[in-house]
Parts: sequence; structure tokens; C-alpha cells
Amino acid sequence: MDISSYVLLSQEQALRRRLDVAANNMANMSTAGFKRERPVFREFVERQPEAAIASSRPVSFVLDQGALHDTAAGAFQATGNPLDLFIDGPGYLSVEAPGGDTAYTRAGFVKVNGQGELTNAGGQRILGEGGRPITVPAEAMATLSIGGDGTVQSGDGALGRIAVTVFDDERGVTPRSDGLMTATGGRELTAAETRLKTGGIEGSNVEPIVETTQMVEILRAYQTSMKMSQDMDDMRKRAIDRLGKLG
Repeated sequence: MDISSYVLLSQEQALRRRLDVAANNMANMSTAGFKRERPVFREFVERQPEAAIASSRPVSFVLDQGALHDTAAGAFQATGNPLDLFIDGPGYLSVEAPGGDTAYTRAGFVKVNGQGELTNAGGQRILGEGGRPITVPAEAMATLSIGGDGTVQSGDGALGRIAVTVFDDERGVTPRSDGLMTATGGRELTAAETRLKTGGIEGSNVEPIVETTQMVEILRAYQTSMKMSQDMDDMRKRAIDRLGKLG
């Protein structure tokens, strides 16, 4: 395999990566709080000192640098549950992940479990200020509400405040396999900085038309790459035939 084939192969791997990301975005267009991703690539230039023509010595390859998620907010979706939360601005709700560590989510489904603790749709405990879970006494259930600053209160007073955590570098916020996010170096917003809406959750920010257009463009680019590969194979065959005739 010559160098041109390796270059085409690196491009086709990048196209495959783009297709995987676009397909995952499409699959999560109805997932609450999902942030669409986009792949990031960079150029890697390799020198070929043995090349006969100086202009052909630098050869560019495509390298996969991972993916970034789009931080734009999804639309507010009313749920009818007065405890469900929509984060009006940046940040994530903190939850206790299955392994005991802290994970993050924009999906603001909120319910109270059998132990009186606030949890999300997956049953993970929602954490308040300082990483502490919030417990609701049985007698407070009838008057339970959540304020715009995250304060959980009942008729007897405040029970705690739901923490919203922001990250200066969103590149460090990465998806987990369970639909949650993992990140480090976050900062909890103060009550004055926190803006929550109740009665609904944030929908996915995936735009189906954009993703469909992306998938069509990827398909066309892959078809072009395959044609180039076939053209190079034909060129090699013709060169071998001519050399054979000269011999």
C-alpha cells in the first residue's frame, strides 16, 4: 500500500467517526438534557524525505482528537411535575453516581424516593450544596416546592438547596455510559447566580435537519474517497501494463 492509500484511509476513518457522532446525535434527539456532539480533528504532517519531488515530501493525515458537546440549551418541555427542573443558563445538576462519585446531568427529572431523598429519573440522589443529599420529611411532602434559586422548601421552612455546578472548560465535561456526565474542577453557583424553572425539563438540543444534512454530506464525501481510491488502482494497473510491455 503506497502513501496515497494511507492518506485516503485516514480520511475514511475520519468520515466514519463523523458518521458515528451524527448517528448518536440523531439517536438522542428525544433524550432530556442531551447535548449534541461534534468531532474534532487535526492535521498531522509527516515528512517523506525519500520522495523524488520536493513538493510531495510533506504528507497530511487526519487525526481524531475526540468530540466536543454543544453547550446551547435545549427547549423547555413542560412535564406537569412541579418538582422537575430546567436550568436557565449554564451548569449541571450534581447527582450521586452508582459508584459513589459525583456525576452531572442537565436532565432535571426530580422525584422523592422511599427514603424521602430527592432523586433523578435513574434513582441517583440529587446533591445539594456541599455535595449533601436532600431529605424530605414525610409530613412535608404535601407542601414541597423548589424555588428559582434551587431552595427546596415546605410549609415548615427550607430543607436545603439544590446545587448547580458550572465548569470553566466545557471540554472537560465528558459523557458516561449511563447518560450522566463526568467532570472535575467545577464551581457551585450561589443562590443569587442560580436560575431554575420548575414544571418542566430541558429537551435535547439536537436539530434533526442539521444532523441529516451532515449524514448526507458524509456519505457523498465517502463516495468521493472511494472513487479516488478506485482511480488510483486503475492508474497503477495501467502503469504495470505499460512497464510489462516495455520489458
